[in-house]
Amino acid sequence: MSNKPDEINFTTEDGEVVVFRVLEQTRLSGIDYLLVSTADDEDGEAEALILKDISKDTDEEAIYDIVEDDRELELVAGIFKELLDDIELY
Repeated sequence: MSNKPDEINFTTEDGEVVVFRVLEQTRLSGIDYLLVSTADDEDGEAEALILKDISKDTDEEAIYDIVEDDRELELVAGIFKELLDDIELY
């Protein structure tokens, strides 16, 4: 399966592949972050997550983890809010 430029495949620990749409990206203290969204087909509601690039230089592909630390999440979410301030998301 090939990704579109604005999509990323995320493989869960259970091996399930989830496709996220990349809404925005930023770099903070040398770490790349992605703001991603997916729509739930059953009820049409979207879920947004912030992913953190945890790849090492020796990794062939980028490895992302969901940001769960409250302080880090608040800081990065604030940056994304400023970047998207004039954009209305549906």
